[in-house]
Amino acid sequence: MSASRPVIRQLDDAVINRIAAGEVVERPASAVKELVENAIDAGARRIEVAYGDGGKTLIRVTDDGTGMAPEELVLALSRHATSKIDGSDLLDIHTFGFRGEALPSLGAVGRLTITSRTAGHEAATIRVAGGEAGPVRPAALSGGTVVELRDLFYATPARLKFLRSDRAEAQAIGDVVKRLAMAEPHIGFTLRDVSGGGEGRIVFQAVPETGDMFDALGGRLARVLGRDFGENALRIDAEREGLRLTGYAALPTYSRGAAVAQFLFVNGRPVRDKLLVGALRAAYFDFLSRDRHPAAALFLSCDPHLVDVNVHPAKSEVRFREPGVARGLIVSALRHALAEAGHRASSTVAGATLGAMRPEATGPRVYQMDRPGPGLARTAYEMQAPDVQPGFAEAAAPSARWDAPDHSEACQRADEQRPLGAARAQVHENYIIAQTADGMVIVDGHAAHERLTYEKLKRQMEETGVASQALLVPEIVDLSESEATRLLGMAEDLARLGLGIEPFGGGAIAVRETPAILGTVDAGALIRDILDELADLGASNTLQARIEAVLSTAACHGSVRSGRRMRPEEMNALLREMEATPHSGQCNHGRPTYVELKLADIERLFGRT
Repeated sequence: MSASRPVIRQLDDAVINRIAAGEVVERPASAVKELVENAIDAGARRIEVAYGDGGKTLIRVTDDGTGMAPEELVLALSRHATSKIDGSDLLDIHTFGFRGEALPSLGAVGRLTITSRTAGHEAATIRVAGGEAGPVRPAALSGGTVVELRDLFYATPARLKFLRSDRAEAQAIGDVVKRLAMAEPHIGFTLRDVSGGGEGRIVFQAVPETGDMFDALGGRLARVLGRDFGENALRIDAEREGLRLTGYAALPTYSRGAAVAQFLFVNGRPVRDKLLVGALRAAYFDFLSRDRHPAAALFLSCDPHLVDVNVHPAKSEVRFREPGVARGLIVSALRHALAEAGHRASSTVAGATLGAMRPEATGPRVYQMDRPGPGLARTAYEMQAPDVQPGFAEAAAPSARWDAPDHSEACQRADEQRPLGAARAQVHENYIIAQTADGMVIVDGHAAHERLTYEKLKRQMEETGVASQALLVPEIVDLSESEATRLLGMAEDLARLGLGIEPFGGGAIAVRETPAILGTVDAGALIRDILDELADLGASNTLQARIEAVLSTAACHGSVRSGRRMRPEEMNALLREMEATPHSGQCNHGRPTYVELKLADIERLFGRT
């Protein structure tokens, strides 16, 4: 037994650095993230990132930050050597980096060269390959720092087999740089692909933004995520119990097919946190179907002592001291912003509509009349009016007449100045055509009325509460003790939604009441669904989602049905109610309820401009 007993040995520094590199440097994008964060911490105002072959053969980060003195270069390559903290308080962190692991880890798995110059010192350079550092030598550099990493993972060739294609790795590098560019809008970023040598090509560039926090952030988000996001995003600014949430969140009708446009930051640090993602999903769950995802860039800031960023070496996860406060702030702030947006829908809906209405090619335009003035147009209309025979007007269907007393010409002109305009016609017994001051609106009558009815039912439920029905025989659900404790901790919240539970000894709970609106319910399955969502997201919307799904179905069946001809007064009343009701810009499934087309766009379709 003594011969086979394992012996405890002290690992050498090279092995330790390679082990640490496995946690910090997962792929080329991880190396870019660490180096760019170092440049930001150094006070850089412009940062350029160059990569070759997806970052496998070359990563070079150049900045104009404070730089390092020659004697600090060797120390910078030592593990756990950092200028960011003094070690007295691991929660008082105000920088991106603080662990002192990035540079020695990169030097352990690749060929690393650091060239730097700080004020009052000459430029110097140092090279390290496979963990073996060379001497510090003089160099030529006007200021700042240049970090060059070649042949990543050459010292650990097994890791190379796990890398993806050059294109996939390059895309991951671009995502990292864009996230950091969103976090620091006042810093200029340039991303360059130098595969094959030479100057290469610029893949992404963002100039430093000016103005206050929101103006700079709005400009940077529009540059990174596109102009459409900037036009359809709502400004978010809310505060609760020491936490402040700022940023932009897009309208529900500007949703995506995957969660690729969700960017979350804590104290300026890009993070991927289940709690925050779950809160974002909860804020939109009543406005989007399950296969659609919201777009948002949210920045949560707080005292560093209220959040722990030292959960993982990659620093992409955080842990809040009061997670419920953070989640509640995100949900309430986003829902308040969406409610204030009222009936507004995204501008991309109109763009898609215009794209579908492509006119056929009719050859070059030969002659185009100028638009006549109001007086000339009125005279022309009178001259072109048909000669109506006696009795013809009386034979017209009453539903097609527009001479209702409460919709005089003056009333219609006033309605045209409203956001959704004045109703002019109904086509296919569903779609309402309304004229606005500078264009037209097409409304899906059934979808719009469905949303209005749904919002009315929700208001009634909030005022009167969710009625519950008592079970003749309570249903006993067996759970583990930890699951039962977690579920009983939110018993009051469940009771407000009509679900009454009590402890039944051990890990079992007794379900005594269920929401009446759900009818017959499999209580055991419902309880387990709630627990699964609690484990995944830290909170559950399962019960509320089921109740609101029933309300949505009721609203659908109680709404104006397609195929019903509406009178002018009804159409205008629907438009006015849409303007006054929050969230009326999208139906219960996240689809737009109306499309607005500007007159200039319509004229462009017909070649009048």
